[in-house]
Amino acid sequence: MQSEMANNTAEKSPVELLQETKAYIEAIVEKMLSIKQQGNPKTENRELLTQMFLNFINLRQANRAILVEEEKAKTETDLAKSPVDFTTLELHNLMYEKSHYLKANKASRDFKSRYPNIDLISEQEFFSEAPEAIKSQTLSNDTFHDLMLKRLNFELHQRKELCKLRARLEQHKKSLLESNAERNKFLSSLPVHLKSLKKASLPVQSQLSLPNPKKLKCHNLAELLPPPLYVIYSQFMARKEAFEENIDLEVSGSLKDAQTYARQQAEQNSESLRLEDNGEDDDGKRQRKRSKKEGSDEGGLYQIHPLKVVLHVYDVEIPDPKSNRPVVLKFEYLLKLNVVCVGIEESQDELEKSILCNLFPEDAGLEPPHQSAKLILGDDHLFDESRTSRPYKWAQHLAGIEILPEMSPLFTDKDTQTSDTAIDYASASDHRNVQTVLQRIRSQKKAKLTLV
Repeated sequence: MQSEMANNTAEKSPVELLQETKAYIEAIVEKMLSIKQQGNPKTENRELLTQMFLNFINLRQANRAILVEEEKAKTETDLAKSPVDFTTLELHNLMYEKSHYLKANKASRDFKSRYPNIDLISEQEFFSEAPEAIKSQTLSNDTFHDLMLKRLNFELHQRKELCKLRARLEQHKKSLLESNAERNKFLSSLPVHLKSLKKASLPVQSQLSLPNPKKLKCHNLAELLPPPLYVIYSQFMARKEAFEENIDLEVSGSLKDAQTYARQQAEQNSESLRLEDNGEDDDGKRQRKRSKKEGSDEGGLYQIHPLKVVLHVYDVEIPDPKSNRPVVLKFEYLLKLNVVCVGIEESQDELEKSILCNLFPEDAGLEPPHQSAKLILGDDHLFDESRTSRPYKWAQHLAGIEILPEMSPLFTDKDTQTSDTAIDYASASDHRNVQTVLQRIRSQKKAKLTLV
């Protein structure tokens, strides 16, 4: 049996030898189990154990042979794997290069030329306007491509010429800006020269008895004043010119608004005359129009005329007006209430603002001066105390607005006194009233300064 196993070991492969040895060992184990179960003598087991040990030796030999073959196969595999890896790496490189070429080819095919987006002149204009140096060149064998290159060169030539023209225009613009700067500098200094020239021409104007331009401007604006303010302006101007009163007058406000208001008044007057000429049939329309106008003006009771008269009152004891701060009075005319309001300019201090409060007795300017204004204001009969200017009675008399007493002077002594006071205010056209107002303003200012 051992000789057979030796022969089989020499002829068979390690795997077959391993399987056959396994089968022998299993058969010996079965025999040993059967002997033990049958109770046979143990001498047979010794022989079986010997055979088993021999089979174990064959197993180790088969195992060793398998490991040797495995190592040999690994070596052969490693030797065969290196060229495969090299070939695989080359394949990957070729695939990457292929993909790169494909992308480059696609990008080249998808590339959009700038030629279609360039606004080139037409071929007819190119052949008629291009210089011969550009048309006679040969830039490509392809006729269409050669023509396109020539047109592009001509476009470049034109743009270079335009750049040169732009540079010349920029230089010309710079010179014009410098010239304008010099002229603006001259114009900015021109008012100073004109002012000095105007100042130098004042003696000549006085010698030739020419009117003062500022005075002419005030007179022109005074033509647009409402009648009450015009009366005040004319009285103070006459007082200044006749008695050389130390005062200054000016008319301030918006000339454009005053002209617009005068034009509206003229249109309303012409409309009223036309309605009067139409007869009694238009009385209802005129009344409805008047009531509609009154309703629209309900919120404009204190609407002021665009122009106002500003009076500068200087102290007579100080000959130089520039060294004396004047009392500046502002005369305004309320269109709806038909009253003249007087106030101190906002630039004056708080002390001078109270000069007009008690300029004349029983005339604080808190009540409307006449009955029509009271009816328009309503049941309260109170003037807006938040306004800086107030409707003093003396201002109404200076403006030529007649004020009748509320009660007849024949009732009581008190009413008689009131009537006498009204009569004392009535002579507004007399220059002595203007003189009285100026004297009281100066005395009030002097008294206030004395108290301080």
